[in-house]
Amino acid sequence: MKYTFDWKEYARVSRQAVAEGCVLLQNENQALPIKDQEKVSVFGRIQFDYYKSGTGSGGMVNAPYVVSILDALKEHDKIIVNQELTAVYEEWTKDHPFNKGKGWASEPWCQEEMEVSVELAQKAAANSDVALVIIGRTAGEDQDNSATQGSYLLTDAEEMMLKNVCDTFNRVVVVLNVGNIIDMSFVTKYKPQAVLYAWQGGIEGGHGVVDVLTGVVTPCGKLTDTIAYDIADYPSTADFGDEKRNYYKEDIYVGYRYFETAAKDKVQYPFGYGLSYTTFSYDIKDFKATTKTVTVDVAVKNIGKVSGKESIQVYYNPAQGKLSKPVRNLAGFAKTKVLAPGEEEILTVEYPVEQMASFDDSGVTGHPFCFVLEAGEYTVYAGSSVRDTKKAGVVTIKETTVTEQLHEACAPVLPFERMKIEVGADGNVIRTLTEAVPLRTENLQDKIEKNRPEGHAYTGNQGYTFKDVMEKKVSDEDFLAQLSDEDLIAMSRGEGMCSAKVTPGIAGSFGGVTESLQAYGMPIGGCSDGPSGIRMDCGTKAFALPNGTSLACSYNLSLVEELYEWEGMELRKNKIDTLLGPGMNIHRNPLNGRNFEYFSEDPYLTGKMAAAMLIGMSKYGVTGTIKHFAANNQELQRHNADSVVSQRALREIYLKGFEMAVKEGHAYSIMTTYGPINGIWTGGNYDLNTVILRNEWNYDGLVMTDWWAKMNEEGGPEASITQTTCMVRAQNDVYMVTGSAGDNTNQDDTEEGLAQGRITRGELLRNAANILSVLKKSPVGTRVVEGEDDVTEKNRPATEEKSKNIMAAVSIEKEGFLDLTGLDTTAGSDNQFSLHIPEKGIYDLVFKMKSDSSELAQMSMSISSNNMLIHTITINGTNGEWITRNGEFQVFVSVDNYIDLYFAQSGIQIGEIKVVKVRDLG
Repeated sequence: MKYTFDWKEYARVSRQAVAEGCVLLQNENQALPIKDQEKVSVFGRIQFDYYKSGTGSGGMVNAPYVVSILDALKEHDKIIVNQELTAVYEEWTKDHPFNKGKGWASEPWCQEEMEVSVELAQKAAANSDVALVIIGRTAGEDQDNSATQGSYLLTDAEEMMLKNVCDTFNRVVVVLNVGNIIDMSFVTKYKPQAVLYAWQGGIEGGHGVVDVLTGVVTPCGKLTDTIAYDIADYPSTADFGDEKRNYYKEDIYVGYRYFETAAKDKVQYPFGYGLSYTTFSYDIKDFKATTKTVTVDVAVKNIGKVSGKESIQVYYNPAQGKLSKPVRNLAGFAKTKVLAPGEEEILTVEYPVEQMASFDDSGVTGHPFCFVLEAGEYTVYAGSSVRDTKKAGVVTIKETTVTEQLHEACAPVLPFERMKIEVGADGNVIRTLTEAVPLRTENLQDKIEKNRPEGHAYTGNQGYTFKDVMEKKVSDEDFLAQLSDEDLIAMSRGEGMCSAKVTPGIAGSFGGVTESLQAYGMPIGGCSDGPSGIRMDCGTKAFALPNGTSLACSYNLSLVEELYEWEGMELRKNKIDTLLGPGMNIHRNPLNGRNFEYFSEDPYLTGKMAAAMLIGMSKYGVTGTIKHFAANNQELQRHNADSVVSQRALREIYLKGFEMAVKEGHAYSIMTTYGPINGIWTGGNYDLNTVILRNEWNYDGLVMTDWWAKMNEEGGPEASITQTTCMVRAQNDVYMVTGSAGDNTNQDDTEEGLAQGRITRGELLRNAANILSVLKKSPVGTRVVEGEDDVTEKNRPATEEKSKNIMAAVSIEKEGFLDLTGLDTTAGSDNQFSLHIPEKGIYDLVFKMKSDSSELAQMSMSISSNNMLIHTITINGTNGEWITRNGEFQVFVSVDNYIDLYFAQSGIQIGEIKVVKVRDLG
C-alpha cells in the first residue's frame, strides 16, 4: 500500500472534532464568543497542565506535543491574555508542581488549586473583559471517581475561586477539562454567564476549545449523558462501587430512559442538550412508516445571525404492554453541514421498525428470549434534544410480533428485584415498583457438551505455509490440520507486554508466537493500546486523540470516521494490526473512572460511534479491538466484582452497542473484561462468547482476554489466570498475555484440559481458525504476499526532547553494579549511564526492581544500548515485593558504551542494576 501520512492534516481533523464535541450548557447575554481585542483573565491552574486524556492504558500516549487552552489563547492574534494574572499563577506553580502520583492509578483526580482572593479577582477584573475559569479532572483505569470533593464535587479552593471571580466579573466562562460529567450545582450557586464542557481533547485539545471560545467554530456538541442535580438521583448510584457484587437493579432504566420516564424534575441538563451561538428552527417535513422502516425528514433552518451546525435526534415512545418500557428511546440522529444565516437543510433519519422491539426474558409476552414488538402505537419524535422534540408520526403495530428469536444466555443465578415503571396511555407514570428478575433455567454444562465442534484429524507437516493460504493454494482447514496440539495451544497464548516480536513498546502479539508456528510462515499480529491513540512504551511518539465522550458529543459520524482513517493510517505506518479500542461500555453511572474512554449512557449512540471508528480504520486495512465485552461499568475491583444483571438489560443496554459494532462496523477483534457477569468471568463465558457473539450475531473474528485476566469454571475453584481450559471452550481465542507462549510461563491448564477431555482438539482448531482469519485480514498477513508498504511522512511536528538524566560513569571488568545515585524513574524520564568495558562480549543487565502498586498495574522500562532500543521490560505491580528481571543479553561492540533507561510510567523502583559478562564474542 502506498500512502502519505500528514501530521498537519491529522491535526486539522482532530482539532475540528474537539471543537464539535464541546458542549455549551449556558451562555447568558452572549458571554461567548470572546470578541476580537478583548482581554481575557484565565483562572485555574489546569491552564498549565491540560488533561489530554484520562489515566491508565487508555491515555498513555507519548504525544509529540500537547496544546493547552492557555497555549491556544496566546497563539490567537486577536485575543489579549492578562499576562499579569498568568505571571501570578506561574510563580505559584513553581512551589506547587503538578502531582503525577507515584505509579499506576495514583495520580490524583484533581490538582491543588491556587487560592484566588477577592483582591486578586478585583485586580484582574479592573483591566479585563472576560474571565475564563478552567476546572480539570481526571480518572481512569483502576481509578473510579467518587462523590467527594476533588472528584465529582468541587474542592473548597475551586468553590472560592468561582465565587470570587463570579462576584467580581460581569462575564465569567467556566470551561470543564474533564473526562466525566461532574456535579453542576455551582451553576445555580455562582451563576457564571457561560459553561462549556470541553472534555479531554488529545494533543489538539486547546486549539479546538479556543476555536469555540472565539467563535471560529460555533458550538454544536450535544450531551451524551443526562446531568442530574445530584449524584444520588441516578438510580444506579445505590448499587455502584461494591467490591464484591453490583446488582443492576435499575435494569433498562439507565440515564435518560429513567429520567424521562420517571424523574424529569431531577434533570439539570437533559440528554442531547447543547447550545449554539446561533438559533435554529426545525420542522417535520415528512414521516413514512412501512412494515420494515421508519423515515423522518426534518427541515433545519438557521434563523440566527452566525453560521453553525445543528444535530437532530429521533426518539420513539413504545407501546406499553406486558413489558414496561422507557418513554423515550434514541432511534437515530443526523447533523447538518455548516448552515449560513437563513440557510436550510433537510435531514433524513431512517431506522428499522424492529429497532423498537423489547427483549422478553421472562416469557410474559408468550415469547421467551425474543425481541418483541408488542401491539399498540409507537410515537416517533424528532428534535434537538430528548426534551426539545416535536411529534413526527405514529407507527401502529396491530399484533404482537416477534422480530428475533434468540436464546437464554448469560442469565443471572442470584435472585434480585429490578425496577419496573408502569406508564399510562397519557405517558405519565402510574407507579414505580419492582419485580423479580428471571433466573437461569438451562444447565450450562449440558449446553456446552452438546455443541462441541469436531475438528480435522492431525495430519502432520504437509509443507503448507501461511503464504499458500493467502494465495488460496490450500484451505484454512488443511493448513491448520498440520499443527500439533502443542502448536494449537501455543496459538491460544498471546505474548507481551512490549513483545520483542512486534513493534517495540506495544501491548501484545498473537498468532505465530513460537518458532514452530513461524516455521509454517505464520505471521505475528501486533496490538496496541488504546482508545485515545497508540501507546508505545518505548517512547515512540504518536498522535493523542480526543477521548470517546468528546467524540460522541459531536454527533458527527462522518467526522469521527475521517479522524479514524488517520488513526488507521498511523497504525499501518507503525506496523500495528489492531488498536485496543474503541472502548464502548455504557456510562451506567457518572462515577465510573473509565467513562472518558467510552461514549455515552445510550447504546445506540455508542454502537454508531464505534462502527464509524472501525469503518475509518478499515480503509487502511487495520481494525480496532472493541472492548470491554461486556458490562465493564466500574473500575473498583474490576477483576473480581460481579455484575449481576438481567438478560433484558444486557440485551437492550449493555450488549447492543457491541452488536452494532459487529454488524455495522464489521468488527473482527474483541476484548473481554476482567470481571464476571452473573458469576462467570467473561474470559471463559460460553454464553457471551459463543451463544450470543458467534451463534446469534454471526461474528467470525477473534476474541482476546484483557491483560492477565482471570477465568473460572462455574462451581469450581476460585477464578485465576491459569484456568484457560474454560477460555478455550468458551471460544475466547487468545489469552493476553504471557511471557513465552511456548514455555507456558503463566502455567495455564490448557494442555491438562485437553489431556483430561475437558476440551477437544476440535475446539482448539476452531479457535485457531478464528485467529487465522484475523491474521489473513491484517497488514501482517497481507504483507506476506504484497510486500512492505510505501509510506511518505509529512509535517512531522518538532518535539522538545526532554534532557537526559546523566548518571555517574562506571568502569566494569567482568561484572559490577551501576551507580544509581540520582536515578529518576518518573514517567518520561531518560537516564543515561556511561560504561567503560575493556573486554568486548555478551553481557546481561540484571535489575532488582519493585512497585508498590497492585498486580494489575502496568509499568515499563525501555533499555537502549548506544542509542539502539534493545529491550523493554514490563512489570505488573508487585505490592512492594522485590523481583529480578533481566535486560536480555547485549553485545557491547566498543570499549565505551551508553546505556539508556526510559520509564514510560511512574511507579517502578530500582534497587540495583548488575552488569554480568555472559561469554566472550565468538
